[in-house]
Amino acid sequence: MVALWLAYRWVHRNASLADAGFCVGFGLVAVGFALMTTGDVNHRLVVAAMAMVYAVRLASYLVTNRIRGVVEDQRYRSLREQWGERAEFYFFVYFVGQAAAVAVFSIPLAVLMSKPDPMWHTWEVLGLVIWVTGVAGEAVADAQLNRFRRTPGNRGKTCRQGLWRYSRHPNYFFEGVHWCAYMVMSIGLPDWWLTLVGPVVMIGALLKVTGIPLAEAQALVSRGEDYREYQRTTNAFIPWFPKD
Repeated sequence: MVALWLAYRWVHRNASLADAGFCVGFGLVAVGFALMTTGDVNHRLVVAAMAMVYAVRLASYLVTNRIRGVVEDQRYRSLREQWGERAEFYFFVYFVGQAAAVAVFSIPLAVLMSKPDPMWHTWEVLGLVIWVTGVAGEAVADAQLNRFRRTPGNRGKTCRQGLWRYSRHPNYFFEGVHWCAYMVMSIGLPDWWLTLVGPVVMIGALLKVTGIPLAEAQALVSRGEDYREYQRTTNAFIPWFPKD
């Protein structure tokens, strides 16, 4: 992450590099766990593949739509203005913090890969279904928003198409669903409670810290009354039918 911070500092001043770095780190740690842990090999391979698919999909999206050839995400530009002269130091802390985040969010993987029993049980199958729902849902939400933004004439407007008709942040919702999958898969294992760190920390951050609060503050500045109307009619997180 320090190397990514140096790239951000001297080559490409886009703090979304840290988010992509988290994805890459998470995927690499998953591979490392699969090679080093002593649980059932099939479970290790499946869990590592799940983590890699999630990481590669999200990292590719970030590089293509948030980093390469685009203006830095407004959330980070706003933070830079807010932090003023201390911005570089705080961004360094943020980049290093992503390495700590990789360690924390990898705990569920370690728990799942330590399972010695080769049998697949009901909770694991249900967790796989939840995982597919989360990863696919987030990918669909990202694609719908990206298509809306690339359509001429939509500048300054709010996306209300597809999943965005039912939630102001469906991508965040399905990100949370993804992290719940590992917890569900671990039910019945001795250390299953350790997997709570994934959904609790991620959903908490999305709802209260780096996700919805920053995104909505930026949306109100750029879209004004159109976004206020969207707030009045559409759930912030959990998808549901719009209010009249």
